[in-house]
Amino acid sequence: MRILLTGGCGFIGSAVIRHLIGTTRHSVLNVDCLTYAASPETVQGVRGDGRYIFSRTDITDTAGLERLFADFQPNAVMHLAAETHVDRSIDGPDVFIRTNITGTYSLLEAARKYWQTLGRAERDAFRFHHISTDEVFGALGPTDPPFTETTPYDPRSPYSASKAASDHLVRAWHHTFGLPTFVTNTTNNYGPWQFPEKLIPLTVINAIEGQELPLYGTGANIRDWLFVQDHARGLVQAMEQGRPGETYILGARQPRSNLEVVRTICRVLDELRPDPAGPRERLIRFVADRPGHDFRYEIDPSYTQERLGWTATHSFEDGIRRTIMWYLDNRHWWEAIRARRYAGHRLGQKNCAVIAEGTVNS
Repeated sequence: MRILLTGGCGFIGSAVIRHLIGTTRHSVLNVDCLTYAASPETVQGVRGDGRYIFSRTDITDTAGLERLFADFQPNAVMHLAAETHVDRSIDGPDVFIRTNITGTYSLLEAARKYWQTLGRAERDAFRFHHISTDEVFGALGPTDPPFTETTPYDPRSPYSASKAASDHLVRAWHHTFGLPTFVTNTTNNYGPWQFPEKLIPLTVINAIEGQELPLYGTGANIRDWLFVQDHARGLVQAMEQGRPGETYILGARQPRSNLEVVRTICRVLDELRPDPAGPRERLIRFVADRPGHDFRYEIDPSYTQERLGWTATHSFEDGIRRTIMWYLDNRHWWEAIRARRYAGHRLGQKNCAVIAEGTVNS
């Protein structure tokens, strides 16, 4: 297959590309405009492969997208490009509206125009796979059942509202125009190459350096954590097997409170790289909660497991250990990001004032 994938220099997108080039025979056109959270280094290992192509294109550039469709002639689209950081969406919602809503509309229109030029068999085989988040479903209480593919939408932040809008557009283009689209929603991802403003990489980096580990409120907010390699594998399975009009949700059934996550990181890092000053839990600091902070997200992936045969294979304990070891071994990557993008500020201060949950990031 020829896959046009947006946001391939981001955290999840790059994991999908590495999986595609490393384990399948598919070809990939990576469409990314290289915003602050993109890292070309994440796909450095596949650049020499003839099945990989990169285009620096903004997904709001409809004419540019139309040229890419005409030149590459994809069989499928995997749409991961998005603004994802909740705190940033509160500080400046406009870029979230532009990228997540207008960008998705532009991509849908470019895909629809291209799809309409195809022969009958090619139209039937074409797929538009939109990757989204569980945050569109709102927040769960302590005893509420986990989200499923039929949970009503109830977004609470500018970020989740913009993703909900994009989900609705994708479904509307299927029902109105017949474009063969489907949606996947996932919970919090973590793993190597995650941009250091999210909960787990920020905690790991601060803990490595002996900096404070700030947590919103009491750290009681709960997220269901999915190792990014499991998610990438699930997304590829969905792209290969997914049916138009369907929704698939991918989760690991491994909920943890933010405080549990941070304590686990401290414990594993103390084991791998002891701090002479003492156990790293001493660095945890509780700070004022952010506006509209959702209490709990959790997913029941039973339908996806039944339909696609996918399940997460990494336990949280295994995944977090792999992640910490990667950040220990790749200081050059995150130190360079800090130097050029947070000049004059330590991670965890201005621009990363407090730890936020690791929401879906492309």
